[in-house]
Amino acid sequence: MNFISQRGYRGRIKGAILDWAGTTVDFGSFAPTAVFLKLFADRGVKIKVEHARGPMGLMKKDHLRAIAKNPDVIRAWKETHGREVSEEDIDSMFVDFVPMQMECLSEYAQVIPGVPEAVAAFRDMGLKVGSTTGYTREMMEVLVPAAQANGYSPDSWVSATDVPAGRPYPWMVYQNAIQLQVFPLEAYVKIGDTLVDIEEGLNAGMWTIGLAVTGNMLGLTEPEVKALSPQVLDARRKAITDKFFEAGAHFVADSLADCPSLLEVINVRIAHGGRP
Repeated sequence: MNFISQRGYRGRIKGAILDWAGTTVDFGSFAPTAVFLKLFADRGVKIKVEHARGPMGLMKKDHLRAIAKNPDVIRAWKETHGREVSEEDIDSMFVDFVPMQMECLSEYAQVIPGVPEAVAAFRDMGLKVGSTTGYTREMMEVLVPAAQANGYSPDSWVSATDVPAGRPYPWMVYQNAIQLQVFPLEAYVKIGDTLVDIEEGLNAGMWTIGLAVTGNMLGLTEPEVKALSPQVLDARRKAITDKFFEAGAHFVADSLADCPSLLEVINVRIAHGGRP
C-alpha cells in the first residue's frame, strides 16, 4: 500500500504581518487616494474616489495601471486625449506620483487609535510583528520614522519594491518571515484593510483578518465614522464584511484593536487541527 504523510502545525500563532495605511496608520487610507485623484486631474481627467480606492493595496505603479483599466477612466481619458492610457502615460504619472506621495506621507502618519495597545498585546502573546505595503522603499523611508515618532514601530517591514512583485504575490510576506526568523507560515496571521491584503495572506498560506472600519473599504475619517448613525454604519460594515469573506478572509474586525482576541480564537482552532 502507498501512504502519504502530512505534517500539521499545532502550536500557537507566532507572527502577525500588518498592512500600513488604513490598518496601522492613516485612518481611512487617505494618503494614496488624494495623490491618485490629483495625478489624473493634472492630466485633465477627473476620476472618482472609488476609482482611486478600488485597487488599493497594490504596488503603486500597478495601482495606477488598475485605475487606468477602469471603463469609466478609459472613457474619460479618451474624451480628453483621444486614446487610452499608454504605458508611457503610466510611467510619466508614476514619476510624478513618487515625490507627491513622499511629500504628504508624514501628514498621514498618525497612528490609528488602539494600534499601539494591540501591538503590545501581540508582543505579550509572544508574537513578532512584520509588515507589508504597496508603498515603495523610498516612501517607507519617510513613513516608518514618522509612524515610530507617533507610537508605532513593527519588528520588520518590507516594501513592494524590495521583492520581485508586490501583492497579491506573497514575496513580501516571505521576506518578512526571513527577517523575523519565524516559521512556519501557518503560524502567522495577515491583517489588512484591502481585499488584496487577504489575497496576499492566503497566497502565503497564512490566517487572514480583514479590517472593515478603519481602512480603505469604508474610506472615512474617524470623525466621519463617529458621525454615522448606528444603522448606516452597521449596513456599510456588513457589506464590507461580506466582501472580505468572499475574498477568503478567515475573520473580519473593525480595527486592529479588535484582533488580539481573534488570535486566541485562531490558537484554539489550530489546537483542534485547524489550518489556514
